Amino acid sequence: MSLSDPIGDMLARLKNSQMRNHKKIEMPSSKFKAKIAEILKSEGYIVDFEVISEKNKANLQISLKYNSGNPVISSIERVSKPGRRIFSS
Repeated sequence: MSLSDPIGDMLARLKNSQMRNHKKIEMPSSKFKAKIAEILKSEGYIVDFEVISEKNKANLQISLKYNSGNPVISSIERVSKPGRRIFSS
């Protein structure tokens, strides 16, 4: 399955999974998504992540973090999109 915006898809999956109180989510993996997950972990937004390889296909599994039953990520939004690049320092 080809996605035109894989990062937007990742962020939407994170947001939707936290709204449904899922413990873990799994999605197709890439090096860029793994780096984003690494940053989310270092900033304390997720518990952990793992890249799982099965039959020529890698999946990214993310363990979501909750604080007293409430999601740690309250809102998430992608400002820069494929058709509209926004740069900041």
